[in-house]
Amino acid sequence: MVDKDISAQLSKIPYFEKLDPKHMFWINEAALYRTFEEGQQVFLEGDPCVGLYIVESGWARAVKRSPSGREQAIRFVGPGDVFNEVGVMTGGPNLVTVEALESLNLIIIQKDVILDLLDSCPSLAKALIQNLAQRINYAMNLVVGLSLHSVESRLARFILSQAKENNHLDRKKWTTQAFIAAQIGTVPVVVNRAFCAFVENNLIELTREHIRILDSPGLQEIASIVE
Repeated sequence: MVDKDISAQLSKIPYFEKLDPKHMFWINEAALYRTFEEGQQVFLEGDPCVGLYIVESGWARAVKRSPSGREQAIRFVGPGDVFNEVGVMTGGPNLVTVEALESLNLIIIQKDVILDLLDSCPSLAKALIQNLAQRINYAMNLVVGLSLHSVESRLARFILSQAKENNHLDRKKWTTQAFIAAQIGTVPVVVNRAFCAFVENNLIELTREHIRILDSPGLQEIASIVE
């Protein structure tokens, strides 16, 4: 159990912001607190679902792995994000493997507590349904991207989606080319070739610390190409 009051923290998360004090107390009493170091696995695909996870600090990623070891990144979560909703709602095992990308602090609300609350808290049920709908939409876009867009197009879309207002993308130490390859559904050597082409064509500036967009219209044109 957590040894601190997390009610104020949870009230900032859309799932729980409309819960009354009684229900918030139940969650606070039933919550678990776990810390993971970089590279540690939070849970494995196929393991029993423990509950709903909330990121207090740090970053993690959810991946699917093939028997050969190839990865497809499904989701990245950071401070304030909630994950493992599908495992809670289906009652089955975890559908993905989640691992810490850096030092990670998690709050875990056990599955039975969430399911009990859904019966008495319409606001929580509505928020959960809306979030699951967003996850379905994301999955559909991912499938479309993998099936209809080239690696260059998917990489351009990734860069544009991650860039800040000044066309600048800060690269955390774990934002390697292998990491990006897993997110866009390819392998590092192919991503490396695509990056080299973007640099040679003066579309981007690439360093270990950042990616800077030099030609946003050019990238957008590549991103929109359908095979």
